[in-house]
Amino acid sequence: MKELSLNILDITENSLKAGATLVTVLIEESESLMKISIEDDGVGMTGEVLSSVENPFYTTRKTRKVGMGIPLFRFAAEHSRNPLCYNGDLTSVEQIA
Repeated sequence: MKELSLNILDITENSLKAGATLVTVLIEESESLMKISIEDDGVGMTGEVLSSVENPFYTTRKTRKVGMGIPLFRFAAEHSRNPLCYNGDLTSVEQIA
């Protein structure tokens, strides 16, 4: 759970650095499901970014050549036996059991 929390903070920080002015993190939990939604009011992801978002050696940043946020989030989610899914409008990342 600590790893998921740190990855959520990393993703929200990246949203703010990319120009988002509002980031919403919603965590819904029941006996068999934990759903984490992260949404921002940024410009979204292009097709190129979306197709590369899970590649740890892809980033749009100019300060470094790796982008570990979403790959680490996926690892932490799958380690807790949950898949990572993206919704259709490319504005949020969700972990769904």
